[in-house]
Amino acid sequence: MNALSLAQQTQFVKSRALALGFDHCGISRAGQLEDEARKLERWLNQGKHGSMSWMENWFDKRIDPTKLMEGAKSVISVLLNYAPADDNLSIGPFKISRYAYGQDYHDVLKKKLSLLVQELQQQYGDFNARIFVDSAPVMDKAWAKKSGLGWIGKNSNLITKGAGSYFFIAEIICDLELEYDGAIKDYCGSCTRCVDACPTDAITEAYVVDGSKCISYLTIELKDSIPEEYKGKMENWIFGCDICQEVCPWNSFAVPHQNNEFLPKDELKKWRDEEVTEEVFKTLFNKSAIKRTKYTGFHRNMKFLDKP
Repeated sequence: MNALSLAQQTQFVKSRALALGFDHCGISRAGQLEDEARKLERWLNQGKHGSMSWMENWFDKRIDPTKLMEGAKSVISVLLNYAPADDNLSIGPFKISRYAYGQDYHDVLKKKLSLLVQELQQQYGDFNARIFVDSAPVMDKAWAKKSGLGWIGKNSNLITKGAGSYFFIAEIICDLELEYDGAIKDYCGSCTRCVDACPTDAITEAYVVDGSKCISYLTIELKDSIPEEYKGKMENWIFGCDICQEVCPWNSFAVPHQNNEFLPKDELKKWRDEEVTEEVFKTLFNKSAIKRTKYTGFHRNMKFLDKP
């Protein structure tokens, strides 16, 4: 460890994160998330996670990163913009969530975070660190909020003041001691546009989303048949849903990303045939987050959705 002050060390972390292409970086002290633990327990007990039984696992690790990595001192949270310049991409008549237009974000963010860890180790010597990109029991939105990167909106998304919510969130949990940021206030005010706009009434009350009713859950996480009660309510979303973000006033401040990895393939931009065969699916989505549904799930969604 060199002789830099705590403030200098922290500034170096943030400056390198921005230099590697992340849009925002904040840091918080690793420890138990007490308020979030109570909310998560209540949410799980009410069954709002649907068939996502994996969310019940590793509860202690989910609320406390020191249980994920022994000796953890800091959570470095980063945001990466995915707002597209052209937000009208569709598969024939069907719509896909903006975050899935380009390459799988897991791969893109892991690569950037690995480079950040390497640079920090070159600067500070060897230290313990683990990278998380929506891939382990880590409450990424809670840590981003705690590190001052935004607040949790009524649609349960992280919203960054003056920038909106079209951001991927990832973190490094490490045993570096750094200076810590503080949370900012909630700027949702009396607005209920996201609550009012949800076609499946998934936002059951402000700040509470019933995951089992969410279109993103129904088209991605749910492996069984989509319940008939949602027929005619999906608004042709075939993978994910952006409705609660589209109506959020804060996303009027969103600017197009500058990441080539998140640009859609030319084949995808040109695709207008509503029939997607298994071969076409593999060609269009071999490096996309959409491959998570597999062809069987994607085909199920196409058959379920009403034609416009």
